[in-house]
Amino acid sequence: MSDSLTRAMGVVFDLDGTLVDSTYVHTVCWWEALGQFGHARPMAALHHALGMDAGRMLDHVLGETHDPTQDEAIIAAHDALFATWHERLHPFPAARALLNWCRDAGLTVALATSGGKRNLWAMLDVLDHPDFDIVVTGDDVEGAAPGRGLLDTVLSRADLEADSMLVVGDSIWDMHAAARLGSPALGVATGGTSAHELQQAGAELTYADLGALNRALQDARKSA
Repeated sequence: MSDSLTRAMGVVFDLDGTLVDSTYVHTVCWWEALGQFGHARPMAALHHALGMDAGRMLDHVLGETHDPTQDEAIIAAHDALFATWHERLHPFPAARALLNWCRDAGLTVALATSGGKRNLWAMLDVLDHPDFDIVVTGDDVEGAAPGRGLLDTVLSRADLEADSMLVVGDSIWDMHAAARLGSPALGVATGGTSAHELQQAGAELTYADLGALNRALQDARKSA
C-alpha cells in the first residue's frame, strides 16, 4: 500500500472520463467538428489526445503548423455538438460515493478540468452538484493540461504541499501534469486508457474504476 494514500490531505479529480462517462462522446464530437472544417483524423488519435486543453489538443492532432485561425470555430463546433449530449451523460458508478467519502474523511476535495465553465456546469448537473472545496477550469488559467497550471492553481487555493495532494485522472496528460508538479498520480482506467499506459505516464497507482479507488482509500485510512 502506498504511503501517499495515508498521508494525503487533499485530492483533486479530473472531470471528463474520470467522474463522468463522457470520453468517447468527446471523441466523436471532436471527430465531427474537425470534419466540418476538412480535417480527417482517426478517432484513436483524438481519444489519445483527450485531457489536453482544446488549443493544445488541436496543435497535437493537426500539427503545430496548422492554420490557427480555425481553432476557435472548431472548438465552438465541438462544444455545440457536445452540448447535445449533456442530458444523456451519466456519472461513473461510485463517483458520488467516492466524493462523499473523501469529504467525510476530512480531505480537501478539488475539481480541475481543462474544459470551460459551460461544460463544467453541465457535468456538475450530471453529478448532482457535489460539494467541492475548490473548482478550477481551463477558463481560470493560461494554458491548461498537459501543463501544471490547473494543479498549481488548486494547490495555491488549498494551501497544501504538492506531495500531500492526490491527483486522480484517466488520461496520460493528467499523469504528466501531476508528475511535473510532484503530486502522487492515481490513474483510473475509466476513460479508455489502460493501466499500463497510465503507469508509463507516471501513475503511482492505478485502479480499474472509482469503486476500487474508494476501497483502497478507505483501507489505507483504516490501517493508518
